[in-house]
Amino acid sequence: MADQPRYPGTPRWVKVFGIAALVVILLFVILLLIGGGHGPGRHTSSGALRGRTPPSSILQRGAPQT
Repeated sequence: MADQPRYPGTPRWVKVFGIAALVVILLFVILLLIGGGHGPGRHTSSGALRGRTPPSSILQRGAPQT
């Protein structure tokens, strides 16, 4: 039993992947806490839909269009 090889430990790729995943999660949490403005309004200026028909993704079914 004393002649068994020693366990080499966690592979380097697992450690690197874990660190990268933690960094991404931390960035996501930080953006949520500082109010990153998540949502479709982030991709358009505040008056971009004025005078135009809004995209179908925000129209309600059966609601009259103006």
